[in-house]
Amino acid sequence: MDTAAVIVTVAGLGLAAFVLWYFFFSARQTASAVSSSGGVQEVSINVKGGYSPSVIEVERGKPVTLNFYRDEENSCSEELLMPDFSIRRDLPAFQTTPVELLPQVAGRFEFTCGMGMLRGALVVK
Repeated sequence: MDTAAVIVTVAGLGLAAFVLWYFFFSARQTASAVSSSGGVQEVSINVKGGYSPSVIEVERGKPVTLNFYRDEENSCSEELLMPDFSIRRDLPAFQTTPVELLPQVAGRFEFTCGMGMLRGALVVK
C-alpha cells in the first residue's frame, strides 16, 4: 500500500468510528416530565435530525403526553414508533403531535423513527 491508500483507509475507519459513537454511544439530553394540574405528565420533544430531548423520565402509573414537534421535512422523521406501547404515529412537518400513553411497568423503552436512525428512550421510574 502506498501512503495515499493508508491515509484514506485510516480516515475512513476514523469516520466510521465517529458515526458509531454519535448514533449509539454519545451522551443524550435527558428531561423529566412535568405534571400538570390534572396529573398528566407532559414533555415537549423537538424533532429535527434527532429527538431533543432524547431521553424522557416519567413516573410509572401516571398518564403521559409526549408532544412531538417536527421542525423539518426530512422523510426519516415523518414516523414515530414506540413498539413497547404498540404506538405508531405519523408526525406532520411543522406541527405538534401529542402521543398519550399510560406506563404501567418501570424500565427503559426505546422509540425510533420509521427507519430506525433517530432514537430516543422513555425511562419509567
